[in-house]
Parts: sequence; structure tokens; C-alpha cells
Amino acid sequence: MSQVSIVIPTLNEAASLERTLRQLTLLNPPAKEVIVVDGGSEDETVAIAKQNFESFNQTLDIQVLSCKQRGRSVQMNHGALDATGDILCFLHADTWVPDDLIAVIEQTLANPTVACGGFISLMTGSQTTRWGISLHNYLKTYYAPLLFKPHLFFKGLRLLFGDQVMFCRRTDFWDCGGFDEALPIMEDGDLCLKLVKKGRIYQVNRVVQSSDRRVAKWGSWKATAIYLYIGLLWGIGVSATYLKQFYQDIR
Repeated sequence: MSQVSIVIPTLNEAASLERTLRQLTLLNPPAKEVIVVDGGSEDETVAIAKQNFESFNQTLDIQVLSCKQRGRSVQMNHGALDATGDILCFLHADTWVPDDLIAVIEQTLANPTVACGGFISLMTGSQTTRWGISLHNYLKTYYAPLLFKPHLFFKGLRLLFGDQVMFCRRTDFWDCGGFDEALPIMEDGDLCLKLVKKGRIYQVNRVVQSSDRRVAKWGSWKATAIYLYIGLLWGIGVSATYLKQFYQDIR
């Protein structure tokens, strides 16, 4: 039986969540459990999660939790506390995965030198694929740690982000203290910096699809500039709390 627990933090994700949950019913092998952790949605997110819990409960073990404090770090830690699988997989509500997700995760972590993995994120919309930004995000996984943490790069550091569907062993996650709940953004990069002490951070040569809603709102050039600006400032040590002002929530 699969030992992968999938944790999905949500906040006003009614437009995306049902499709994501429906795709998770197709996983072969299935996940051990799916834990939706809501941070106080004001739309139909919770209702959709509970409706799918009732619809898919025979094929997919879905739990729906409420978190008193909103924020991805807090919500993902909250879900991880309830998880019973040996492996934790953190999935954004607007990201869609292949049906062999669980097999890929288990095969990747079967290598004891790998502490954490993630996928290549292909940013897509209803009628477009953001090839340029997707390529940049792929390359950023490598050039960012090489530029800012070269000593760790050669020890296996790669910088993965949430839309890459990060996964790791539950014991390693908690040994490192989980996500830093004080960070409003860049909690994923921070986790990579902690997990590299346990082993390599690995980008799997497989694709997941993430919503392009932020790029659609900002435009490609503005989005690229913001991503670069935040990444560069974070790389030289600027507080994530300060950087959050440039990374607005878009639903």
C-alpha cells in the first residue's frame, strides 16, 4: 500500500480544487490519504472539498481540516501533523499531476541519498502554455542555488517551489522543523535549505501543470520581473516578510 500523504493548503480555491481532487482519484497506485487544510476560505472551497469527500471516499481517503491561522506554511504543517504516511507530498490546489505520481515519488525516495524531490512545473492556462516562464522556473531550480549557495549546490542543493509538488520523508520533514511558519512566502525554498542537510534535493524529469493565473493577471514581462526581483533579494538575505508585498494573492 502507498505510504504517501498528500497535503493541500487552500484559501478561496473553489475554481481549481474540484478538478485537482478529481484527478487524484485517478492515481495508480492511490495515495494513502489526501488532507485538505483550509485557511478560512470565503468562497465554496470547503463545500467543494466536503462534497468530494462524500463522492470519492470509496476511492480516495480525503480529510478536510480547518486551520485557525491562514498561511501556506501554517496550513501545510497542520496537515502534516495529521498525516499518517511515511512520505509527505505538498500539492497546491491549482496544480495537476500525472496519474503515476505516487509511483514516481516512491521510486525517487527509494534512493537514500535523495531527501526531497519535486517536478518540472509547466505553467498553463485554458488556451495557452507559458513556455518562457516555465523554462525560466526550470532553470531557476539550478542557477539560484549555484549563484547564492554554491557550497551547498555542489552538495546537492536545488531550489524547489510549491508549484513543483514538493515531497519528502515525514521523519526528515519534522527533524528539520517543518515549514517555517513565520515566512509568508519562500517557505518552500527555506525548506530546501534545511532538507539538504539530510540529502540531495532532486528535480524529477517529469511535468506537472500549474495555473497561470498570476501571469495572466500581471502579464509575462511583469511576472518575470517580479519573480526575479523576489528571488534575487531573497538570495541576498532580504526578509520574506518584506518581499511578500510584491507577491499578492491572486485567485
